[in-house]
Amino acid sequence: MLTKVYGSAVFGVDATTITVEVNVDNGIGYHLVGLPDNAIKESNYRIAAALQNNGYRIPGKKLILNMSPADLRKEGSAYDLTLAMGILVATGQISETIPLKDYIIMGELSLDGKLQPIRGALPIAINAREEGFKGFILPKQNAKEAAIVQGIEILGAETIAQVIEFFSEDIPITPTKIDIEAEFYEHLENPEYDFSDVKGQESVKRCMEIAAAGGHNIILIGPPGSGKTMLAKRLPSILPPFSLTEALETTKIHSVAGRTLQKGGIMTSRPFRSPHHTISDVALVGGGTYPQPGEISLAHNGVLFLDELPEFKRSVLEVMRQPLEDRDVTISRAKFTVTYPSSFMLVASMNPSPGGYFNDPEAPVVSSPQEMQRYLSKISGPLLDRIDIHIEVTPVPFDKLSEERKGEQSVVIRERVTRAREIQTLRFSEFENIHYNAQMGVKQIRKYCKLNKSSLELLKTAMERLHLSARAYDRILKVARTIADLEVSEAITGNHISEAIQYRSLDRDGWFG
Repeated sequence: MLTKVYGSAVFGVDATTITVEVNVDNGIGYHLVGLPDNAIKESNYRIAAALQNNGYRIPGKKLILNMSPADLRKEGSAYDLTLAMGILVATGQISETIPLKDYIIMGELSLDGKLQPIRGALPIAINAREEGFKGFILPKQNAKEAAIVQGIEILGAETIAQVIEFFSEDIPITPTKIDIEAEFYEHLENPEYDFSDVKGQESVKRCMEIAAAGGHNIILIGPPGSGKTMLAKRLPSILPPFSLTEALETTKIHSVAGRTLQKGGIMTSRPFRSPHHTISDVALVGGGTYPQPGEISLAHNGVLFLDELPEFKRSVLEVMRQPLEDRDVTISRAKFTVTYPSSFMLVASMNPSPGGYFNDPEAPVVSSPQEMQRYLSKISGPLLDRIDIHIEVTPVPFDKLSEERKGEQSVVIRERVTRAREIQTLRFSEFENIHYNAQMGVKQIRKYCKLNKSSLELLKTAMERLHLSARAYDRILKVARTIADLEVSEAITGNHISEAIQYRSLDRDGWFG
């Protein structure tokens, strides 16, 4: 007897339906074909124990199980339930009251028949709905995540016995339903970290607001304890709220990486990723034998924070250059290629010297100019070229630390940032891949960053006197455009230019030469 059951495989952030064909014939043997990996090949032991502990068995007949398309590599233990249900129906141990062909079935089996969570439930549910399946049966731990997808039944089961009773005896499994909009908007106004907690540092807060408004990459330079990490952690709280589309896109990536189980449901806050400086290039950009998203993709639509930037291996930093420009990363293997989105804001921090202090006569550790130059040279010019804003962070004086007055709340700053982003969205509506100022190319800069004669003269004087590099020119114009947008000004004035010039510290003579 031949039976067909349907599962799904995830490649990149998209799913592909897998047809599992189970054929029973005379003889003895268990033959699993269709390019399964070792985790799937071992499934017969888990399935045999789970069936036996629930009153069923794998009969002593010749079983051929084909996972189609047969030339597509399958991986992971999530096909246990799919294979088990195919075997039970094909061997006549249960009969179909409800047809298997109407459902995608996925889940890992414990030896007692309990279902363990899987990865990629959200993209699988999206694909199942698009292909017209009635429902998706999966472990209960993943049900809330998959229920984000409307228009398909999401049936979360705890054991294989529940699934067997559903198909053979029509005993219903309660569908998981969530109000996606209520869930989404409920958490928007409660950021975990708030800018009102930061004492002093008003100029740096202003700089962070500009970076958020224009989507600019930013680097903070200052001695230990000056508040660089504290400020970076609060940046997501002033970014514009997730749109529903962005939230779904980001949740899908985290679903593929298996990182949505604790929260479940849709992601409501922008991601903040802060990898350690010992991270490898594969862990940062993604990859592996079966490619998984890296930190830059997990930071999609959010913030990637690289603390102590010069301590990262140079090879690790260099592999970020292409994703920073293209806002996605493509991982190629011999037989397939996957692409993960990686549109993130890069926030980096660094000490100005190996000892942490620069030009401070009272500093406990003093570095020589040669040591400092060697330390700073770990950051390549091409990478620095992709960072629009450089700001020096100075230690907070005692009187600022001890004052009771709280600073401006993140929600107030976010209103200004959101208004500026709306202006930019309207401005770049004719361009498919440009949504905010940081994404502007040369063509857009020439069109939208025009200067009057006095502003142009100011910029020329500043570049000559401060010895700013040529790469600073376009960056200054982009940042000035964002400052103008925050003030709802159509024209870029001299004030906007002069403020933008302040945010190019590392281009000045004495840092990189």
